[in-house]
Amino acid sequence: MASNREMRQTIVQLLSNVSDGNEIRTYLRRFSEVDKSRFAVIKIGGAILRDRLEETAASLAFLHEVGLTPIVLHGGGPQLDVHLAMSEIESEKIDGLRVTTPKVLDAARAVFTAQNIELVEAIRKQGVDAHGLTQGAFDARYIDQEKYGFVGEPTDVHLDLIRSIVDSGAIPILTCLGVAPGGQLVNMNADAATRQLVHSVQPMKIIFLVDSGGLLDQGGHVIDSINLASDYEELMAQNWVHSGMRLKLNEIKRLLDDSSPMTSVSITTPSALARELFTHTGAGTMVRKGEVIHRYSEWSQVDQRRLAELIEAAFGKTLVAGWHGQLSLLSAYVSDTYRAAAVVAEMDGFSYLDKFAIHETARGEGFARTVWDHMIRDSPKLFWRSRSDNSFNAFYEKEADGLMRTGQWTVFWKGEHDFDRIAMAMKIMTDLPPSFEEDLT
Repeated sequence: MASNREMRQTIVQLLSNVSDGNEIRTYLRRFSEVDKSRFAVIKIGGAILRDRLEETAASLAFLHEVGLTPIVLHGGGPQLDVHLAMSEIESEKIDGLRVTTPKVLDAARAVFTAQNIELVEAIRKQGVDAHGLTQGAFDARYIDQEKYGFVGEPTDVHLDLIRSIVDSGAIPILTCLGVAPGGQLVNMNADAATRQLVHSVQPMKIIFLVDSGGLLDQGGHVIDSINLASDYEELMAQNWVHSGMRLKLNEIKRLLDDSSPMTSVSITTPSALARELFTHTGAGTMVRKGEVIHRYSEWSQVDQRRLAELIEAAFGKTLVAGWHGQLSLLSAYVSDTYRAAAVVAEMDGFSYLDKFAIHETARGEGFARTVWDHMIRDSPKLFWRSRSDNSFNAFYEKEADGLMRTGQWTVFWKGEHDFDRIAMAMKIMTDLPPSFEEDLT
């Protein structure tokens, strides 16, 4: 039988076939740096367990095989609805909470336990150990027993119990059942249970597995990333952000407000989980607290030393002396910590993206998308060039309206459809002097 190390290398190699291997190793290293019980909290809805059980189990097993152990919390609302209807047990909801009578509680315990066992067994079939915790992980208090019955608000998580499972080499699988004072079992809202779990664990990643593949924009397309510091208020002001999406955004903000700055939320499908976690482009929606993106129109407003350090770190090259003095600055977009920036210059009547730099520590955090969107809003017509072997060209190709390769350069443009202007811009850009000392020879 292959060793765990050999299995991990094999899986990383397989994933590398669909992405840059350096990306995979970067994320593995980053995730492995935290205590193994703090890698991720994954919330799985009942509909996912009902419709995508096998692929969910395979994705969780994959994480375990590459040395990462998530803490999993699942619901079972749709299954409970069916069980209650078939058993002719009356059930109502008040303020979004299911009123839990003794009969409803008995049904919930039976359904959630069955769902827990199914997921545990499905993971074990993948060759990975899992341990179900149907009760005992959460302490809780009654919310309002007269109004809601046996419904509880989580007050604490028994991390020693969860960590012992992780240390044993198994994936802990929790349900939304808590224990109130006196030992009474209570039903808990899944979002409240997730919030308490995140508060106690302080994980690096919070993951929601959903059918939609992420949060959707007005056109029904998955939003790649959301930087709450710069995007939240604007998103919540949109008339197409309502109902479930509005509640989800608010819930995510509450989770991240109570978490470490390094924590992020990923919303994706089970089958796309690995790509979302281990590639820069992702395969779902990533939400972070993020940073405010500042727009400067004069070089005097920019910390030129920090900007130069960012660019040199991102490109692995040394800028020529007085680089910025060669540019007629239109806008510089810079994050609070100078881990992401875009420099747009005016050049013979064209808007030219001279530098787009994302520090390695910020890659995969949504900074590229956030800075890019801010820039495009101000420069709907834009040209830029990139060396043809630049690994970031995949992103550029996705964003550009057109491109042309000429020698060592690939020239991109967006928003421009006049071929004469495109040809003129291409000539200007290909004749530009090098920005880095290494390119002078």
